[in-house]
Amino acid sequence: MSATLDIAAVRAAFPGISDADAYLDSAATAQKPAAMLDALRWAYTEACANVHRGVHRRSQLATDAMEDARETIATFLGAAAPEEIVFVRGATEGLNLLAHGLSALRLQAGDEVLVTAMEHHANLVPWQLACDRVGATLRAIPLTADGALDLSALDEVLTERTRILACVHASNSLGTINPVTELARRAHAVGALCVVDGTQMVVHGPVDVQALGVDAYVMSGHKLYGPTGIGALWARRELLEAMPPYQGGGEMIRTVTLQSSTWNDVPHKFEAGTPHIAGAIGLGASIDWLTGLGWDAVAAHERDVLDYAIAALDTVPDLRRVGTAEPRVPLLGFVLEGVHPHDVGSILDQHGVAVRTGHHCTQPVMDHFDLAATVRASFAVHSTRAEVDRLVDGLLAVRTVFGRRST
Repeated sequence: MSATLDIAAVRAAFPGISDADAYLDSAATAQKPAAMLDALRWAYTEACANVHRGVHRRSQLATDAMEDARETIATFLGAAAPEEIVFVRGATEGLNLLAHGLSALRLQAGDEVLVTAMEHHANLVPWQLACDRVGATLRAIPLTADGALDLSALDEVLTERTRILACVHASNSLGTINPVTELARRAHAVGALCVVDGTQMVVHGPVDVQALGVDAYVMSGHKLYGPTGIGALWARRELLEAMPPYQGGGEMIRTVTLQSSTWNDVPHKFEAGTPHIAGAIGLGASIDWLTGLGWDAVAAHERDVLDYAIAALDTVPDLRRVGTAEPRVPLLGFVLEGVHPHDVGSILDQHGVAVRTGHHCTQPVMDHFDLAATVRASFAVHSTRAEVDRLVDGLLAVRTVFGRRST
């Protein structure tokens, strides 16, 4: 018998979720379970102190809890050791850190960085800046008509000059899950490193960075039912050891004189200043809560809601889904003919449905489909078929409003 979720109990775990509205914007930021909020309160009350060098009880409590969270994340991602996990402000900072450090190690004038045409700007702009600094060239794997990577072009764009391949594990605007293991294998075959933005993937199923065969992987806490302002970067230890520091300050040093400094061990070499202690503790709690549900049950429930939503949206007149490739995470991008996505989102909000509209920080994707923006409905572990019905009713209301205006 397949695992199932007690969806009523899951929804009850979220103080911000109710049947009064439908929150379908989890790909932008997730709602927060009580277990995570309790961890934040504990961190800011019982363990409110700075970490690592305090000798008093609260400091030791905070340090132990933060390092326990690092171990939780290491297990969550399949890292070889907790020391391979660096706390960052989010996926964006993690990717900027990698672009800074790996470009110093790997990039020279005439080299190439390969990205995909579906990257979030956070995994595109840092590599553009890195290429500009050293005179390297940025290339991209193009997209197919259904929103998948056109792997037939890989032989052309992945060359002996490629030093880094940076790719998204799952697209935030299309939902497409990319063949990361194959991309990493192909990158390694030409001597390149493979960096992965896993922000949209880690919340929907298990990730094992060692099994994937990648070199670095980043994730964001706030999309993982955790706090804002916290995320994690995993990289192979030898890369962390070799990369230069990203920021200077306290904690990341071993010795300091007026003339020079030496660096702390990894991961602390990359954690300058007071970290987001409560955020790290809260992220660990959110991971414990989510994985406690069981990945099989989570995947089965989210796929059921996604399949129901696909069938339901396909009944809405003048609606066209943007990005239909499989496999996919539970989000759907679409447009309504003759209605700007921002108008769709505004009217849906009046009907108690929260969706995201715009280019979703993936303007090259919009360019590929000759669009300025799309509407995106994204689903989570607490989503229900009833919320999909509410979305469809709202979309039909949008058509009614704009149909009357046209007359």
